Amino acid sequence: MKTLRILLIVLVALSLHAQKRRIEPDDVFRFRSVSDPQLSPDGKSIACVISTPNAKENRSEDELVLIDVATGGRRTLTYERHHVGSPRWSPNGDRLAFISVEKDGPQLFVLPMNGGEALQVTKAKEGIQQYAWRPDGKAFAFVAADEKPEKKERAKFEDAFEPGNSDFLVQELPLPSHVWMINDDGSDAKRITSGGWSVPMAQPPGPVPSPLSWSPDGKNLAITKQESPVYGDSDRTAIYVVDVATGNSRKVTKQVKFETTPVFSPDGTRIAYWFPRDNDPNNEVEIYVVPVSGGEPVDATRGIDRSLFRALWMPDSKSLVVGGHDATATALWLQPLTGAAKKLDLGDISPSWAYWVDFNVGRDGAIAFTGSEPQHPRELYYMSSATAKPRRLTSLNDEAVASLELGNVERVTWTNDGFNEDGVVVYPPDFKSDRKYPLVLSIHGGPQAASTRTFSMLPQLLAAQGWIVFSPNYRGSDNLGNAYERAIFNDAGAGPGRDVMAGIAMLEKRGFIDHDRIAVSGWSYGGYMTSWLIGHYDIWKAAVSGAAVNNLVHEYALSDNNVTVNYSFGGSPYDPKFTKQYLEQSPITYVNKIKTPTLILTDTGDARVPATQSFEMYHALKDNGVEVKFVAYPVGGHFPGDPVRSIDLYRRWIDWIKTHFK
Repeated sequence: MKTLRILLIVLVALSLHAQKRRIEPDDVFRFRSVSDPQLSPDGKSIACVISTPNAKENRSEDELVLIDVATGGRRTLTYERHHVGSPRWSPNGDRLAFISVEKDGPQLFVLPMNGGEALQVTKAKEGIQQYAWRPDGKAFAFVAADEKPEKKERAKFEDAFEPGNSDFLVQELPLPSHVWMINDDGSDAKRITSGGWSVPMAQPPGPVPSPLSWSPDGKNLAITKQESPVYGDSDRTAIYVVDVATGNSRKVTKQVKFETTPVFSPDGTRIAYWFPRDNDPNNEVEIYVVPVSGGEPVDATRGIDRSLFRALWMPDSKSLVVGGHDATATALWLQPLTGAAKKLDLGDISPSWAYWVDFNVGRDGAIAFTGSEPQHPRELYYMSSATAKPRRLTSLNDEAVASLELGNVERVTWTNDGFNEDGVVVYPPDFKSDRKYPLVLSIHGGPQAASTRTFSMLPQLLAAQGWIVFSPNYRGSDNLGNAYERAIFNDAGAGPGRDVMAGIAMLEKRGFIDHDRIAVSGWSYGGYMTSWLIGHYDIWKAAVSGAAVNNLVHEYALSDNNVTVNYSFGGSPYDPKFTKQYLEQSPITYVNKIKTPTLILTDTGDARVPATQSFEMYHALKDNGVEVKFVAYPVGGHFPGDPVRSIDLYRRWIDWIKTHFK
């Protein structure tokens, strides 16, 4: 009987294995996502947003969901609205506020937790961008853009404007965004701030807008002031405290640039905020703390030596939880105001990162975060304290993952130019070390970002083709310390290129790389690196260059980043002292050396890396007789983020490489 039981177990295991299949692009529609967890004031539940792809409508549908901390039980709070977000608890937990996209734009609603319909609080003509409960729960602060002035008769056609530091796609100047107050029942909307300056607005890819932060007594707001609403002026930001009764504001520090994302401490004595180390944007982002009453700011996270993209106070006001990349993971640290930081033990889980780490701290010091594991997409996790082990509360993707045979994900390391470097390798599901496999590079953008050991759709899709997928963290990546991150200054391509090639050499020494079938690909700065590498090395069978910066002078002149590009090179490309280095570090300069068959991808409405960059590379390669295909998506944004176009992009990416590996 024992032998029979063992045989049955083996047969069941083989049957389950046989039922699994490799991941395909259409699996995008099977994965759900969770974001923006918010612990209730009593710590018993977590409000969050769950997004589900809708194939028929080609969109993601968002719902507000309540998760029970003890059981993981789930209750949907919104059924008829499908574009909701930013859940925030009232101070006593009796209501949940959220933003819903209505016909007149995003508006603020309040849902009573004891039952009943949601009340619409705002009716802002231009919609609202963000909000925050006043600590007494009786009112909100919110941010809205100024209304467009009404024009009549021939004045309606007098629409010329001065673009200034806008991108070349701009059709009109953005209006400033300012702070308003409104009662919790929607009455007595009152403007608090005004002027030509602006509260920063969201411009993906990038962090969420600098959030409003109330002082505990409800008398003041900490905000970020940007000199103008134009994104090209996004470096000109400073922290201010606004008196909500008078609208008067005062500067918190002496800085005039690079400050953002202030957060009041629970006791109201300090403000924590983001600022680049030593006032240099080529350095990593660190968390500074300054007394509200005035004084010198202190770099609270210098000892961590990582670029940090979130900081939330612990309830005692004596420490912060901060988050950022560390090696090939996203990490959280507990950083006391005095003393060394302690890294939280998250195991193989990496909190979600998109120039913003997605976590929340409760009144009792509990931590909720969304994150993924190497072979599992994003779920919701809970820690009862900073020293507790994470506990997964959702199983949104268990069924989808159970049916798939995914590739193993490994951190790899090597050395180059005196740096200890790393990256991520995703192996084919049937990988055997005694076989030879094609190699595909999938290079991350940024460059101040990192490839991590998380579930990532594109690398898994590439690995499912039987290819080894390598995502190197070249210099400029934000996961290995300040020296490594700033090493890309005035060395946009050559140094990072050597890092990538050294990583490939490390993999080739392992003996399982087919040297005759190597492809390179990437998006954004990963596209830049792709264009650079095919212009400097001859080992590639194929390339996919997505939203690539090919001409740095054009990026300076035409993108929404525009003049802020000068920080990466020391000055303007139109200053004779710097012109040469812009040209020498532009991939288009070396186009006559490119022989690699190349697929070029872009969005026509991309302001971050305008499509002009792709048009120029396409014509140059075509005129030089290089095999090239150029595909453009007729949408705005830096990536075609809707499900159908994303799937189409993945298929084209895979098919181009597959065709040239034959």
